[in-house]
Amino acid sequence: MLDQPSKAYVPPASDWERAAPEAAGMDGKTLAAAVDYARSVETRWSRDLERPVNDQMNEPPPYNEIVGPMQPRGEQSGVILRGGRIVAEWGTPDRADMTFSATKSYLSICLGLAFDRGMIPDLDAPVCEQLRGQVDESLFALPQNRPITWHMLLQQTSEWSGELWGKPDWLDHHRHSDLKGTKRAMRQPGTHWEYNDVRVNLASLCLMHVWRRPLPDVLREYVMGPIGASENWQWHGYRNSWVEMDGRRMQSVSGGGHWGGGLFIDSYDHARIGLLLLRRGLWDGQRILSERYLAKALAPCGQNANYGYMFWLNGPQERAPSAPAWSFFLAGAGHNVVWIDPEHDLVAVLRWVQKTKADGVYRRILAALES
Repeated sequence: MLDQPSKAYVPPASDWERAAPEAAGMDGKTLAAAVDYARSVETRWSRDLERPVNDQMNEPPPYNEIVGPMQPRGEQSGVILRGGRIVAEWGTPDRADMTFSATKSYLSICLGLAFDRGMIPDLDAPVCEQLRGQVDESLFALPQNRPITWHMLLQQTSEWSGELWGKPDWLDHHRHSDLKGTKRAMRQPGTHWEYNDVRVNLASLCLMHVWRRPLPDVLREYVMGPIGASENWQWHGYRNSWVEMDGRRMQSVSGGGHWGGGLFIDSYDHARIGLLLLRRGLWDGQRILSERYLAKALAPCGQNANYGYMFWLNGPQERAPSAPAWSFFLAGAGHNVVWIDPEHDLVAVLRWVQKTKADGVYRRILAALES
């Protein structure tokens, strides 16, 4: 990975320097061709997102009910940074769109903030022990659920069993196969990786109990404000995900848009988060997120080398064969991606690209460095 210069460019709030590709060490024509290719491979998802979500998830009623807000999607859009400066932008990058499971990485960041402050002293300790007397104890009453740690929740290996906000965990059993939603035998917590939105929502609820405040407030105060993000983003939960805490009614936010909700954010704010992560948690000399937490978050899961703490990794170069192994991603359905390439000091935000074509975009962007 490239060492970051001590005085690397940092975009101020409500502003961003644009650089000619050549000034950033890239070939302008090749980069323009990469953008043209990205625009040509827009997702086939309908602009009305409720229909493709229901089609993709293929869940039986009443479990397929959308319980969080949704909105129509925008056009294929993107932003590319080199050295922190914008070298390409297209579409409607200022539109706050649904971002689906890229939201999970923001949840990981909020948990990292708690870890850095000693609010979660041990990621390998059972969650129910730390939250005894705070969170609804029925959530961890089953023997299956008592050993579950923060580490397992973050890596999606918890094997938590139960129902939350009207959605049972088995809806996401066999998530990426024709057997999706078919109940299976539960494994020992920590031994089986499964992409499971119910369990991610459990992690969000538990983390809200650690902070004793809504997670969007945490993200705004400790991350989005300090890095100069806009007020254009919103983080939603479900209409039935409200809880009473310390005499205050709070909404537990979702980790994506599976049943609606999640983070609605524009590409510029996404790019600021990507730059923060590229700079290893530093922003203009201020430590936002510790390198200690990021090292844990970007370490591969033993059960899935492509996954960390709710970040997608590229160590095996299976997700993006053309991108360096050091690359990592915030990624959500539709295809909503923040690609972070520390080796080449690159951040790319892609909105609504066909998933199978995304590697072609990365390959063409990298080609602009070699031209």
